[in-house]
Amino acid sequence: MIDALLVLEDGTSFRGRSFGAAGETFGEAVFNTGMTGYQEVLTDPSYTGQVVAMTAPHQGNYGTNAEDPESTRVRVAGFAVREASRRASSWRATRTVRDDLADAGVIGIEGIDTRRLTLRLRERGAMRCGISTLDDDVASLLRRVREQPGMQDADLAHSVTVAERYDAASVVGPADASLGPVFRVAVVDFGLKRSILRRLAAAGIEGTVVPARTPAAELIAEGFDGAFLSNGPGDPAATTYGVEAARALLGQVPVLGICLGHQLLGLALGGRTFKMKFGHRGLNQPVRDARTGRVEITSHNHGFAVDQDGWARRGDVAETPFGRVELSHWNLNDGTLEGMRCLDVPAISVQYHPEAAPGPHDSRYLFAEFRELMRA
Repeated sequence: MIDALLVLEDGTSFRGRSFGAAGETFGEAVFNTGMTGYQEVLTDPSYTGQVVAMTAPHQGNYGTNAEDPESTRVRVAGFAVREASRRASSWRATRTVRDDLADAGVIGIEGIDTRRLTLRLRERGAMRCGISTLDDDVASLLRRVREQPGMQDADLAHSVTVAERYDAASVVGPADASLGPVFRVAVVDFGLKRSILRRLAAAGIEGTVVPARTPAAELIAEGFDGAFLSNGPGDPAATTYGVEAARALLGQVPVLGICLGHQLLGLALGGRTFKMKFGHRGLNQPVRDARTGRVEITSHNHGFAVDQDGWARRGDVAETPFGRVELSHWNLNDGTLEGMRCLDVPAISVQYHPEAAPGPHDSRYLFAEFRELMRA
């Protein structure tokens, strides 16, 4: 191990030890409160361009394996932890976090006060940062951190989407036919997690994954039963092709949006999005379903949100160019909007991750609700 330096754009610095690759990296510093699930975090395309700090002190204890990645490779720009395990203690483990980061050329830093780092991000907000094993001068690294682009106005979905379409069954197996007819859905990949394909298949939905810039007219012409707008990285307002696709799909086929897909749907409905101070990233966000009053514990990964005041409203019902939209789910920690149900066209969306990989399974009913939209 060699020394490593992490510097935030406000000048705050942390000295630790490197693990994984050596070198230098830059990105937006964010924190994740999950006590488990580091392999899914590392491989989630939504973390593209971000240096992720884990608040739980020990990471890597149970190693990594070939079944749990959410994409084909490590996606984070960097990884910051209090302590990285030196050995894997699980019968499922085939590798370690150190191995995965090293092979991916991604820098990790350990031995830093992640509590102090998290408090700084909560106080000042998510900010640009750099990690280096080459430059141990704070002023020098800070200067280059401040030269990096921020996440605002960043269109990153195009950099993580698939180049060519493929059938989800080739990755997760066939859709469950025991539930009745199998529905065919176009899965628009803005940074898709594999676990979403698994949950769609378990709900009797056969996915065809298509690139982010696929024209909506092409999908409509192919006769899909529905369209799924996936999670992904970057600023939703900068992902203009995604907004245009969502707008064109509304009223033509049933739509389900998750995370970035939820934000794109909100913009397509004539609403607004905004960058949150430090976002929601973790496994324990309480969300209330306004229709039932039920509180779900949910898995999150987002730094932008749909503005609940982006439309004229009567209570929790917004008036949009596509008719009435029920603002259906609310975060109980900060009151932000977490879900929408269109009342005059078949479309639903949630800000959080109902596939919950990692996380609790309280929200998996949403895949069945999407199936019912298509059945109707």
